[in-house]
Amino acid sequence: MLIASSKTLERLLEIYVHRWKLLKLLVSVVDSSDASEALEGGAHILDVKNPEEGSLGANFPWVIRQVREKAPPQIEVSATLGDLPNIAGTASLAALGAAYSGVDYVKVGLLGTKTADEALHVLKSVCRAVRSYSSSVKVIAAGYADFEEAGCINPLKLPAVAYEAHANGVLVDVKNKLSEKQNLLSFLTADQLQGLVDDCHKFGLLAALAGSLGKSHVGTVMKLGADIMGVRRSVCRNNDRVKGKVSREMVRELVQEVRVQAQSR
Repeated sequence: MLIASSKTLERLLEIYVHRWKLLKLLVSVVDSSDASEALEGGAHILDVKNPEEGSLGANFPWVIRQVREKAPPQIEVSATLGDLPNIAGTASLAALGAAYSGVDYVKVGLLGTKTADEALHVLKSVCRAVRSYSSSVKVIAAGYADFEEAGCINPLKLPAVAYEAHANGVLVDVKNKLSEKQNLLSFLTADQLQGLVDDCHKFGLLAALAGSLGKSHVGTVMKLGADIMGVRRSVCRNNDRVKGKVSREMVRELVQEVRVQAQSR
């Protein structure tokens, strides 16, 4: 009879706990008006970004600060640093600015990195900059499901990179969001995403999934055991992620779907 090691049992238990934990809904906002709508709808995390500058486009420091001041203390706030080039100094300086603006998460878009070594160098630099200011701000390595088209690192490699860099989690998004018909699952299979989520949890990292996801994807994301699901287009009026404004009713509908799916499991 085979007896699993204590470390193996601990990892299996950690994966099980993550899989049955309530999914957090992250809503990307561009200003305090968006933030108010997302809060009224029940969003768990406010994510400050600027979609006019890319899928993980960075917003201005004063906008991040306004959103942080708008949100009550128990609501977490994240900020994207942009679809970054492979320049560690620029990334680390941007990260320090975001941390200083009062966020709980700093998301690093690793667009310019093509290898694990390049991604590790950028991520380590960001973690060092952030931790020099605050030990409580979480660093999230953000990769792209359409990495072959974008020419960047395969996001499936990021859990190991994030672990080595002492980051706190991994987000997988989609770079090219011009087509409303393409989403995260257009580029990575459910098995690939399951492996990524499990790798994150094995390393003690948060696992976040985004990329034109909506109400119909909540069940799938929860089944995969992700900790966070990121949305914007699906909660914006006219389904417009760039010019549209967040709707509290659409956010509320998604939050309710998370509750329904959780109760049915």
